[in-house]
Amino acid sequence: MPKSLNINPNEVRESGLLTIQPIPVNQYRRSLDDEVKLRGKAPLVRILRDMRTIRSFESMLNDVKLKGNYQGVEYNYRGPAHLSIGQEGSAVGQAFALRVEDHIYGSHRSHGEIIAKGLSAIEQLHDDSLMEIMKEYLDGEPLRVVDDGTQESVKELAIEYLLYGALAEIFAKANGLNKGMGGSMHTFFTPFGVYPNNAIVGGSADISVGAALYKHVNRQPGIVVCNIGDASAGCGPVWEALCFATMDQFKELWDEAHRGGLPLIMNFVNNFYGMGGQPVGETMGFKILARMGAGLNPENMHAERVDGYNPLAVVDALERKKEIIARGDGPVLLDTLTYRFSGHSPSDASTYRDKSEIEAWQAVDSLLTYAFSLQDGGVATSAELESQSEQVDRMTLKVYKKAIDMELSPRTSLHLPGTLLETTMLSGGRVESFAPDRKPEILGALEENPRVKAIASRSRFGLDADGKPLSKAKCYVIRDAIFEAALDRFTKDATLVAYGEENRDWGGAFAAYRGLTEALPYHRLFNSPISEGAIVGSAVGYALEGGRALVELMYCDFMGRAGDEIFNQLAKWQAMSAGVLKMPVVLRVSVGSKYGAQHSQDWTAITAHIPGLKVVFPATPYDTKGLLASALVGTDPVVFFESQRIYDQPEIFHAGGVPEGYYEIPIGEPDVKREGSDLTILTIGATLYRALEAAKILEEQYGVSAEIIDARSLVPFNYEKVIASVTKTRRILLASDACERGSFLHTMAQKITQFAFDELDAPPVVVGARNWITPPDELEDSFFPFPCDILDAIHQHIKPLKGYSVSRPCSNDELGRRSALGI
Repeated sequence: MPKSLNINPNEVRESGLLTIQPIPVNQYRRSLDDEVKLRGKAPLVRILRDMRTIRSFESMLNDVKLKGNYQGVEYNYRGPAHLSIGQEGSAVGQAFALRVEDHIYGSHRSHGEIIAKGLSAIEQLHDDSLMEIMKEYLDGEPLRVVDDGTQESVKELAIEYLLYGALAEIFAKANGLNKGMGGSMHTFFTPFGVYPNNAIVGGSADISVGAALYKHVNRQPGIVVCNIGDASAGCGPVWEALCFATMDQFKELWDEAHRGGLPLIMNFVNNFYGMGGQPVGETMGFKILARMGAGLNPENMHAERVDGYNPLAVVDALERKKEIIARGDGPVLLDTLTYRFSGHSPSDASTYRDKSEIEAWQAVDSLLTYAFSLQDGGVATSAELESQSEQVDRMTLKVYKKAIDMELSPRTSLHLPGTLLETTMLSGGRVESFAPDRKPEILGALEENPRVKAIASRSRFGLDADGKPLSKAKCYVIRDAIFEAALDRFTKDATLVAYGEENRDWGGAFAAYRGLTEALPYHRLFNSPISEGAIVGSAVGYALEGGRALVELMYCDFMGRAGDEIFNQLAKWQAMSAGVLKMPVVLRVSVGSKYGAQHSQDWTAITAHIPGLKVVFPATPYDTKGLLASALVGTDPVVFFESQRIYDQPEIFHAGGVPEGYYEIPIGEPDVKREGSDLTILTIGATLYRALEAAKILEEQYGVSAEIIDARSLVPFNYEKVIASVTKTRRILLASDACERGSFLHTMAQKITQFAFDELDAPPVVVGARNWITPPDELEDSFFPFPCDILDAIHQHIKPLKGYSVSRPCSNDELGRRSALGI
């Protein structure tokens, strides 16, 4: 929305025709002699070795799944095995052209890509570097299993290490590359440039965009390659990722030092099937997938169809596309043809395709045709290639035996307190800066920033000397607290970026970021497409690469558009990596009101239900600044809820107001906002202020002293203060704006009952919004909990109030009636 982008009606309404540039299809024409002259014989032979290594590894897995043994050695593997038998040429050709600093992200069918990229990295790395990696990774545990003194070279040791680590991971062993917590579909090994693979179809698309964004913003070497299947082109997050990756601003609005397209290749591994569905002719309409590039930018994303059954064609394509990226003209879309001989998984009998089709592809199997070309071209003899094949199979059997040996390769015990997943679901780390040697880029002197100057003139406490409220216009409010906490971290961590809808220029839909546009260059604060999935998914990728992201969803209701990215990606990678990876992402989510059924919902319970997320919901300026500061220095993903009702709320609790300097509030600690002796009220979010109104009425009219505790956080949550309060008051009511059914308050109430059962004189009572759609603003007082609803619940379920008349029926009979109706 910068004013420099003027939309001229005369230009956009002008008549004309849109022309599309041609998209190359299988254009590789180089001869084997040309390749020998270009690369030498040994690298070409190594390509065959790498393809055979993948084939041998996956054939072993196929045998284990179907027969329960490999070469007579039995093993019962109960997990998944999505094999790429037949697709080896595309994986090896790609990896051959990549450097260690080039990172790949994959799919559920990525064993081959992992092995290919790993073998390529081993070839490039010096022996000393390889040994250092193997000794340091997971404290050398996989190396201790592999290094038995039989290997003839460091590179041979490294190859066995790679294969063993991958197989042990697939078999859920503690010495696997991710300690067995990732398994077949999530294996990775970052020292070789192999980044997380993803069980969700197309799940790596927006993550890889974020990874490329990290390299681009932080000027890191290398490119990012995303390997996803052709059927994933039908997934919404994939299209969102492509739109995000091709934003014009990268090439037109960012400063000169950061101007240029993202260093990304979106590689569709096109095996013509999405499970049993066929994108061509059945479930999609593009016929040739590369055509998709024409819908994304005038360069067609430099889209090209490549014959993945010729590994040299893939090498050539990757090298050419890397040159395009190097000159700042990425991203690139590749449609790499291939074919899997095996089914979607070993349990798939491939009844949806004709046997003759499989046989036709087997006749042009790249392992056979490429081996023949090497012999026919005099690059290698039959005996040499036979010896190569035997050596590959011997190593496969060797790593298989080590991986299934329960003494050499035990599983992690998860039964006792303090186990691996207890310590990795949330990392609890603290990092001041992920680039401590770099000075963060800031525009101008902060003391001259218009927002900073405006805040300086406001009262940081909302009450005057007599305890009366000051005008909100004269006070420091919650949106100011968000601005200060964010700006502070921007001055300390050079990797920090913030983006979402309307973040730049406008300052966010609710003005929290006003002033950041003047303080930050484009590459640190920018507007994204209206692509909630890609907003969150790209933040995941940015963090996996080593950066910190602060991203925003304008309304809580829009979380549904980013469900996979929040629940399956953001929440899970720390634990699936066994703590190898961190996830320093703060996701700001605004809880609405006044805007009806699709813009006014509190979905805190959904995020709190998903293990691996920290969930915060402050309701005061002091708490907002301190909690956001903690979130922005931590290493965990934090969903940071904010209420639109109270962005303009001044601080009325913390004596002395909100400090000007930096401070943190630990996530997970509730806070007593009002002391009392007869009743405890625990609130989440903006209901704090309605609870205060109710407490005032209780004390003035009924002589009941209510203690009010603001939860501030949902996950983690320390119950000590709440239990101490309940021990004193012996009664508790819990209130929030979330719909009552399934509210996180019920989890809290259950825990309180369990922890303090003997201290309670009445069961905990939950007051939430009605189990309806959110009605229009004019009717919201019938939906959200107001002071009268809190008083009603106290009177009917906790402590009768003398002379009180219920405003709205909420007896047990009435609640039972609603439940029977599903409302």
